[in-house]
Amino acid sequence: MSTNNALTPGKWIIDPAHSTLGFVARHLMVSKVRGRFTDFSGTLIVNEDGSAHAEAEIRVDSVTTDNEQRDAHLRTADFFHAEQFPTATFKSTGFRVVGDDFVVDGDFTIRGVTKPVSLTVEFLGVNAGMGAGPVAGFEANTVISRRDFDITIDMPLPDGGTVIGDKINLNLEVEVGLQG
Repeated sequence: MSTNNALTPGKWIIDPAHSTLGFVARHLMVSKVRGRFTDFSGTLIVNEDGSAHAEAEIRVDSVTTDNEQRDAHLRTADFFHAEQFPTATFKSTGFRVVGDDFVVDGDFTIRGVTKPVSLTVEFLGVNAGMGAGPVAGFEANTVISRRDFDITIDMPLPDGGTVIGDKINLNLEVEVGLQG
């Protein structure tokens, strides 16, 4: 069955096996490091009137950049402080249509610090799925400042700049399934 553009009212659950929560950070002012989280969950509630609410929880100790030394450092108090703040959360506060896409506004919490963020979202459609019920897909992007979330480590470079840039690109590819 082909995709369509109708989200059935109900509770949609993130399928982590078919979703990626990734990020990109500047490294040494000239390249980019990509990472992702492997342990996360979330829901999208679509109401009969078409309004919606989304929530997600991310285990920050599940961070991976495919470099164990760097990943271990990211879990420390220099970055996520995973021992004290094991989860990052997102709770939507509103949805807006913008052209062919939409924007999900919400509160994002990392390290106990909550800041408003806006995710630009592309709705990829709905499919009947493979026997377990309908599935829907989304791609979402935003840019945050790590300093806004008290991730203030600055390792200056001798010629100027820092080892890690302040702006972090968040890239989400999410598949959700409608719960019966």
